[in-house]
This record gives sequence, C-alpha cells and structure tokens, in this order.
Amino acid sequence: MASLLFVPRPTRSACAKTGPSATHKPRRVSITCGPRDNRGPLQRGRSLSTEAILAIQSLKRLTSADRSPAAATAAAATALGRLLKADLVAAMAELQRQGHWSLALAVLHVARAEPWYRPDPALYATFVSSAPTSSPSGEAEAAVDALVEAFLEEKARGGGFVDGEEDVYKLTRLLRALVAKARGRAAWKVYEAAVRKGGLDVDEYVYRVMARGMKRLGLHEEAAEVEADFAEWEATVSPPARDVLDEMRARDESKTTASAT
Repeated sequence: MASLLFVPRPTRSACAKTGPSATHKPRRVSITCGPRDNRGPLQRGRSLSTEAILAIQSLKRLTSADRSPAAATAAAATALGRLLKADLVAAMAELQRQGHWSLALAVLHVARAEPWYRPDPALYATFVSSAPTSSPSGEAEAAVDALVEAFLEEKARGGGFVDGEEDVYKLTRLLRALVAKARGRAAWKVYEAAVRKGGLDVDEYVYRVMARGMKRLGLHEEAAEVEADFAEWEATVSPPARDVLDEMRARDESKTTASAT
C-alpha cells in the first residue's frame, strides 16, 4: 500500500504534443522606420491630394540629373501641367516647405500659363519668405530681385495696382517679407509702384513698415520719402479717425515704455 503512494508520476516528454493552453499568442510589435534623408515627409489630407503627391514625386525624378531653370520648367510642365488650381498651389507650398525653392519656382512658371492665374502679392510673399538664405555669390538675393521684377511686370501688364481692387494686407505681407530678407531696393520698387505711382490707398501700418525697414537697411532717403507720404496721408484723415489713430499710438507707446522698464 505504501509502495503505491510513492509511485513516480509520469513526466511529459519533450516530444509530447502541446495542448491549446501551451500555445503562445503573438505580440503586436510596432516597427517605426525613420527617414532615409533630411527631407520632410509629404503631407497628405487637406494639404495635398494624391494627384499632387504623385506629380511632386514625378517632378523630382525628372529633375534628379539636371535642375537647371530650363530643365526644371520643362519637367514641371510635364509633371504638373494637368493639375487643378488647388493642387498646383498646394504643390508649390509643399516644395517650398521641403526646401526645393527652385522647383517651386518652376511650378510658378507653369501656373502663370493657367487662365485663372493672377499676380498675387501673398503668393509672392511666401516665395520671398522661403527663399534661400544669402550666399557669398549673391545668387539668392538676385533670385529674389528677379522674382519681384517679374511680379511688377505682371502687374503692369494687367493694368497695375488699382485702388479698391487690391488687398492691402497681402501687399503688406510682401513688403514685410522683402524687408525681412534685407531686400530694401526691391521693397521700395513695390512700394513705389503700388503707392506712389499706382495711387493705392494704404493704411498707417504700411507706412510704418516701410519707414522703419528703410531706416534699418540704410536707405535713409527712401525712408524720408515714406515719412513725407505718411504726413500727406495723415493730413487727409478725418478728425474722428485721427483721434482713433492718436489713441492707438498712445497705447503702443505705453506698451513700449512698460516693456522697457
């Protein structure tokens, strides 16, 4: 009887079949792949459609060996010539975001041939802001100056700056972008064509941006002319509006004094 109590229990052999309870459930492992270079990822959704993404990729492939202005323009016409307005504008913005400024400029040449195209100061402001930084050879500065010349030529062919039809806010964006890029002469050309020759009715902020920008860039004669234009404009302001301007200036001065202390 005692011997039956100490009967050794059978052990499971290595080759025994495992039951369902011995099976292991696979774990979910997330694999993250990093970028292969320093370029930014393509943005999908409301920013870029599938057609725009494919067109950008095709443009990069076509210009991988030759990115001269002529080759880039021809490749852009081939890759993006059939895009809709929204996709073409989104492609320009995406190429600027990725740092392919010359390719974005080639897309702008394609957009100029479209029937819906109009020279928009806000569009050119984005190009100026995303332009490459200054280089020892001066190519970046020359490219921005050439871009402004093209913008002014387009405006002249379309009848110039027409008061009541221009968006002063967009013009201010372009002037601020040029001043920020230290392109004072180009900013002065835009201001002269729009305000001094075109007769565009702007607000006090435009005069302030130009006067301060010209002084900061060492163009003191141009700054004096802007201040004279501002004084002439201020004389035409009605008394109620002048009171509002005085209150705004006093508020700005108090904020400046408080921040200085």
